[in-house]
Amino acid sequence: MDLMEESEARQDVKLQLAQHLFLLRKANPSPEAAALLKDSTLKAVCADNMAGLYQSFWQEMGWESTFDTKLYEQFNTTTAEEVEKLDEKIKDAEENLGESEVREALLNKALYYIKIGDKEKALAQLKVTEAKTVAVGQKMDLVFHTLRLGFFDLDFDLISKNIDKAKSLFDEGGDWERKNRLKVYEGLFCMATRNFKKAATLLLESISTFTTYELFSYDTFIFYTVLTSIISLDRVSLKQKVVDAPEILTVIGKIPFLSDFLNALYSCQYKTFFHAFAGLTDQIRLDRYLFPHFRYYMREVRVVAYSQFLESYKSVTMEAMAKAFGVSINFLDMELSRFIAAGRLTCKIDKVAGVLETNRLDAKNALYQSTIKQGDFLLNRIQKLSRVVDV
Repeated sequence: MDLMEESEARQDVKLQLAQHLFLLRKANPSPEAAALLKDSTLKAVCADNMAGLYQSFWQEMGWESTFDTKLYEQFNTTTAEEVEKLDEKIKDAEENLGESEVREALLNKALYYIKIGDKEKALAQLKVTEAKTVAVGQKMDLVFHTLRLGFFDLDFDLISKNIDKAKSLFDEGGDWERKNRLKVYEGLFCMATRNFKKAATLLLESISTFTTYELFSYDTFIFYTVLTSIISLDRVSLKQKVVDAPEILTVIGKIPFLSDFLNALYSCQYKTFFHAFAGLTDQIRLDRYLFPHFRYYMREVRVVAYSQFLESYKSVTMEAMAKAFGVSINFLDMELSRFIAAGRLTCKIDKVAGVLETNRLDAKNALYQSTIKQGDFLLNRIQKLSRVVDV
C-alpha cells in the first residue's frame, strides 16, 4: 500500500461523505456522475443508520420519489435499540466499574451519535464525556472529534471556538503529536475562511510532522500547501520553503498540473504557468473548502503573476507581455485595467504607444511614504484629542 492509499484508507468517512454531498449540491455533475454519487451517498447512509441525513438531504435534492419510508423507520428502530444498549452499559459501569470504564462507556455513546450524524446529541454527549475526563490528551481527542463534526457541515463558529479551546488545553500540557495535528486543523480552518497567509504558515510548519490523515491524504495536504503558499509568500520564501522542499518534491509530481503551476511561476515561464493554472481550476472549484473562494483565488494568483512580471521592467510593451502570458492584447488590457483601478498593480497603460509603465516604489521609499501617512494620521488624532481636552 503506497502513501496515498494508506492516507485515503484512514480518512474520516464522514468527511468523504461531506465531499460527495457538496458535489451533488454545487458541482452540477453529469447524470452518470450524479447517479454514482447518489449511490455512494445512500450506501454511506445505510452503513451508519443516518436517518436524519437521509430525510433532510433527500428532501433538499428533490428525491422524495426514491425516499424509502420503511428504510427510514428501520434506521430509527436500529438507533433506538443501539442507544438503549449503550445506556445500559453506562449504567452498569456507573454501578459496578471504575471512572475510566464510565468515561469509556460515555465516549462510546458520543461516537455512536457521531456515526449516525446526529450533531446536536453528539456535541451534548461529548460534553458529558469531557466532564468525566482528566487527562489533557484525552480532552484534546474530544476536541478533535468536535472539530471534525464542525468540518462536516463547515460550522466555522464551532470550529473556531474549539481551536481556541484546544490552545488553552495545551497551556495545561499536551504532547507534540497532538499540537502538530492541531496546526493542520487550524490551517484547514484558515484556508476555508480565506486567511490564506496564516493557512500557508501553519501548513508549511506541519510538512515534516503530518499525521492528520483523518482530514485528508498527504497528497491533498501538499496541494493545499502549495496553493496557499503561492499567494502568500514572497519569491525568496517560496523558493526556500516550497520549491526546494524535499517533502513537496516527493509528492508534487503525482498531482496533475501542480508542479508546472509552482515551478513555472518561480522560473518566470508565464505561458506554462497560465496553462497549468487553467488545468488546476477544476480541482480548486470542486474542493468544498476552496469552492467559496474560487473567484478570489483566481484573481489573487493573476495579481501575483502580473506583479512578478512587471517587477523586472520600467516599461514594457503590451504586445511583449501578452506574448509572455500566451493571451491576447485585448484580454491583457482588460485584466490590467481592472487590477490597476483597484490599486493592486502599480503601473499605468499608455494606450497610444501600447506600453505599460511601472511606477512602483522601492522598499525604502515605500516605508517612507507609509511612515508619513501614519504620522499624518497620528497628528490628526492628537489634534482631535486636544480639542476634547480643551473643552
